[in-house]
Amino acid sequence: MTSTPSAPTREATHLRELSPQQWKSGIAAWLGWLFDGLELHLYTLVATPLVVQLLHATSAADPAVKEKSAYIQAAFLVGWAIGGAFFGILGDRLGRSRALALTVLTYAVCTGLCSLAQTWWQLMFFRFVAALGIGGEWAVGASLLAETWPRAWRPWISAVLQTGVNVGILLGAVVVGVLTLFLPPGSERWVFLVGVLPALLVFWIRRHVPEPEAWQRAEAAVAHHNPGAAELFRGAILSTTLRTTLVCALSLSAWWMFMFWHPQHLRRLLVTAGTPAGEITRLVSAAFFLVNLLAIVGNFAAGWLARRLGNRPAIVLMFVGLGIGMVGAFGVARDFNALAWFWCPLIGFFSGAFGLFTMYMPPLFPTLLRTTGAGFCYNIGRVAAAVGSVVFGLLAPVGDFRGALLWTGGLALAAAASSLWLPVRTYEDEVT
Repeated sequence: MTSTPSAPTREATHLRELSPQQWKSGIAAWLGWLFDGLELHLYTLVATPLVVQLLHATSAADPAVKEKSAYIQAAFLVGWAIGGAFFGILGDRLGRSRALALTVLTYAVCTGLCSLAQTWWQLMFFRFVAALGIGGEWAVGASLLAETWPRAWRPWISAVLQTGVNVGILLGAVVVGVLTLFLPPGSERWVFLVGVLPALLVFWIRRHVPEPEAWQRAEAAVAHHNPGAAELFRGAILSTTLRTTLVCALSLSAWWMFMFWHPQHLRRLLVTAGTPAGEITRLVSAAFFLVNLLAIVGNFAAGWLARRLGNRPAIVLMFVGLGIGMVGAFGVARDFNALAWFWCPLIGFFSGAFGLFTMYMPPLFPTLLRTTGAGFCYNIGRVAAAVGSVVFGLLAPVGDFRGALLWTGGLALAAAASSLWLPVRTYEDEVT
């Protein structure tokens, strides 16, 4: 039931001053992001052996394995982009809480269905639909917190919320690592059943998380005649849309190419070294765990920089570090230990830049275009990342992903340069 919007109240300055609504919205968004992270990388960690199984290939060196893996990842990223736009529009029209519940239900059910895939294209389809929900959850959850939690807390809220994704990814690495101890080789598909658990969150969200008062007031002010998505490309909002989309496209392409291809590169190094099959998955999962553990530290480092320098300088500096780390890691041939225990975690640290987008991006747009704008700009980068995953992956020699990964460094540095033109003032600054 929708509550009656009231006048804005004084912002809290201490945790004890937060209202029950603020706590509930924060918990809902954080858990949604945690399960986002879990769903995101279950496939990444088991991609190669699962696709080998579905294609009935003899080994991971089969060119079809790399090709189909790239197509599946590309479909996932395209679905993410479409879901960000679609659920972003729903978030502005139906409300943040309702849209959040729909996104969680979508990715939970379809991730579970991945365990039933019998062909590579069935797996691609289930991953595509699951990605619709994951892409939508980002914009809806970010807007929910931007409209309910104190504005002055945003750099730290961004860091805390982004840790939800990282904790989910860590949980995914632990789940895969533990299951490989008990499941025989060829049983990787069953890890996707863990992805059904978030569906339980939907019932709690719909029962306990109310719609933000800011959204209710904006809805009442326009008598429920919401502006359309075309408004993102008109007037003063157009410049914000284009600049933000460019940065997101470059940076997310770099990051998701790294996140997908580096476990495959590490796996290849271990195979070449003659490491037993069961040990390979555990070592790759451990390396993946460390990358995301350092990403949590990076989230708070980025928040610290934003508090002192502002969002834009902090984003630029973190992307410079991200690019240098990627070039350093893959500019020359390195062994598994050097990459897994130093260079890749360093890259994970600088990915903390993405945590800043959580609270920085939604307020760049008016209230009734907030999830639409954030969803479009952030998730359009998934399309570019999808193209990059296919193109760079297919251009690299079979079984050698280092060339593809080296390109990620150039994209990250281009994102740093483009970030110099990100907006400084938010829509809230313009109307206050």
